[in-house]
Amino acid sequence: MAELLRIGYGKEAVSVYRTDGVSTLFAAEIGMTARGGAFVSSYTEGDNTRVVATDSMKNFIHMTALDYSEASLEGFLDLLARRFVDTYAHVERIELTARETPFARRSEQSFQEVGGDYAVAELALDRDGSLEHRSGREGIRLMKLTGSSFEGFVRDEYTTLPESRDRPLFIHLDVHWRNEDFGRRADGEAVRDSVAETFAAFDSASIQELVYEMGLRLLDRFEELAEVSFVGENRLWDTAQVSGVDERVRVYTDPRPPYGRIQLTLAR
Repeated sequence: MAELLRIGYGKEAVSVYRTDGVSTLFAAEIGMTARGGAFVSSYTEGDNTRVVATDSMKNFIHMTALDYSEASLEGFLDLLARRFVDTYAHVERIELTARETPFARRSEQSFQEVGGDYAVAELALDRDGSLEHRSGREGIRLMKLTGSSFEGFVRDEYTTLPESRDRPLFIHLDVHWRNEDFGRRADGEAVRDSVAETFAAFDSASIQELVYEMGLRLLDRFEELAEVSFVGENRLWDTAQVSGVDERVRVYTDPRPPYGRIQLTLAR
């Protein structure tokens, strides 16, 4: 006899571009997952009488966006979650994700879609009003020419990596955080800027020490934050050529995988 442990269904990659037709643009990609015992029979018996079609979920997201005139991902997810559970009383929990589609303003009425890092947000709302949330910025790329070392690590028969002092460093970084109070949230771009400032200024003995320092400074600077976490990948370029006159002059190429991965979570 099989036991159902967890079920859920929803819609992913719902693109939203909301504009007032004059000067504002809210652009994001939304994911929605609904959970609850009312959906069990759709799995076990093929009974869809209480299933909200995922196409309806997509339309619900778009119709809710019409009424949203602010700019934060978190604010939109909050409105969307509360409206959805108010509309569908049999849904016990709604889980939402949002990823910013970044555009740079070029004039009052024009924008350019840009790459680089982007804001993300997650929100889950239970029928009893319990709310879970997490914010972040993903896809951050940081590079510096000096101020990073890696020495003194375990050396044995498996070790081929040379020790390195004052090396260049190029990392891919995702930063996430939880706020003490959802209604009083830290500014995501300011968090990103603080991380970049620490990266540039701090002379680190390892990427582990670097992200730890980033976390300490974030918790010190932003009293709104309850927790910060990092996932970083060392994407330091491979050396292709070295000058015979000055060894500091080099040509690099993109590294081959696999990549080193560093994780850290700090709580206040």
